[in-house]
Amino acid sequence: MARLILKIINMKKVWIIVFGLTCLGLSAQKKWSLRECVDYAVEHNLQVIQNQYSKQIQDSNLKMAKNQYLPSVSASMSNNVSFGQTSFGTGSLRNDRFSNSANLGADILLFNNGRLEKTVRKTQFDVEASQYDVETIKNDISLQIAQQYLTTLLNREIVKISESAVENAQKQYDRAKITTQVGTTAQTILAEAEAALAREKQNRKTAEINVGRSLFAMAQLLQLPDYKDFDIEYVEVPDQLEQPLKSVDEVLTTAFENQPQVKAAQSRINSALAQTEVSKTAFWPTLTGSVGIGSFYNNLLTTDNIGSEFLYVKEKKFFPQYKDNFGQNASVSLNVPIFNKGITKLQVEQSKINESVAKITLEQQKQTVRQNVQKAQFDVDANYETFLSAVETEKSTKLALEFADKSYTAGRTTIYDVNVARNNYANAQGSVAQAKYNYLFSLKLLNFYAGIPLTL
Repeated sequence: MARLILKIINMKKVWIIVFGLTCLGLSAQKKWSLRECVDYAVEHNLQVIQNQYSKQIQDSNLKMAKNQYLPSVSASMSNNVSFGQTSFGTGSLRNDRFSNSANLGADILLFNNGRLEKTVRKTQFDVEASQYDVETIKNDISLQIAQQYLTTLLNREIVKISESAVENAQKQYDRAKITTQVGTTAQTILAEAEAALAREKQNRKTAEINVGRSLFAMAQLLQLPDYKDFDIEYVEVPDQLEQPLKSVDEVLTTAFENQPQVKAAQSRINSALAQTEVSKTAFWPTLTGSVGIGSFYNNLLTTDNIGSEFLYVKEKKFFPQYKDNFGQNASVSLNVPIFNKGITKLQVEQSKINESVAKITLEQQKQTVRQNVQKAQFDVDANYETFLSAVETEKSTKLALEFADKSYTAGRTTIYDVNVARNNYANAQGSVAQAKYNYLFSLKLLNFYAGIPLTL
């Protein structure tokens, strides 16, 4: 019996542990990868959604343009009632009448010098441009996300540097406290060590706040409703920096071919050219064909007889009249433009102006891409040189700190010299981290224009 009770108690402990671990796993904070951040941003960003709606409008315009090939079909029905006299010879007679008619007709455009085809082609270019606009917005957001992601990683690395500085300051304070207590150093040494420790703790707190600020900025870019639980994955960025994969000329060639803002500008040139062709069709005649069927019903309200005084016929009912009066018609109409106040000519001139505007826009987009690529290449080179210089500075300041610390222990330097050396070393470490992440972002940006997806 005792063994059974002990077994039950042990089982309860096991389930409590399992349940606790499960709850811990469920409550663990989700850490976002760069890919997850980018995917979420391009899916939920309001500017992207707004441009997607614009794309849907262009899709509807294309469907409407294609539907113009179909015939237009319409039906009509009318009812009329009239009361009063009507003229008859030299006199008049009573004419109270009810009439009903129904018609079904269809018309189709037979010729307009290709207006429908040209309108469809023009609208297709508009659809392409709107799709490229969406891709441009997505790219801009992706680059902002990548830059903010790297900024957050940089701030976390600075936190590590600050923590290391706090540990060194704490060791120095502990040592100064002991030496002061035994009387080998003055009280001012302990006070300075305590002040240095407080400064390093303040620097660490500032670095931690900067991490929180960069996470908040990232959550703002993602447009998350709750930023307090947002966090990103830790990514180990190697100190060995890779070199660009392509030259500037190769990157520019790829960028001109693949960047959506350039493609959008090219599509708008094609749209403007197509619009000019559409406008020119107004100079040509338009040939339209129509067919229709219909019938009618008449009823004299004052009598059931129709005809002359010598021959009266009983007025037929509704459906018999509709059957007897059923008819069909077909027609072909030609509309030849002669003079419309010069509006068509002016519309063609406006279309040609829009062509020139679209071509200038393409050159502007290419110039922007060229400048961005050249700037990215310049930043890659400059940040790499800055990184190498920062690494050398870090090595020398680290060595200077080691010498200062040994000299202080031997009593040949003051604690102020150690603090200066430690601050120089911490600043050098921060410069290395800053240069490394600056180089990494400029390299990712350059590779992005070369058609390489954003990754870490």
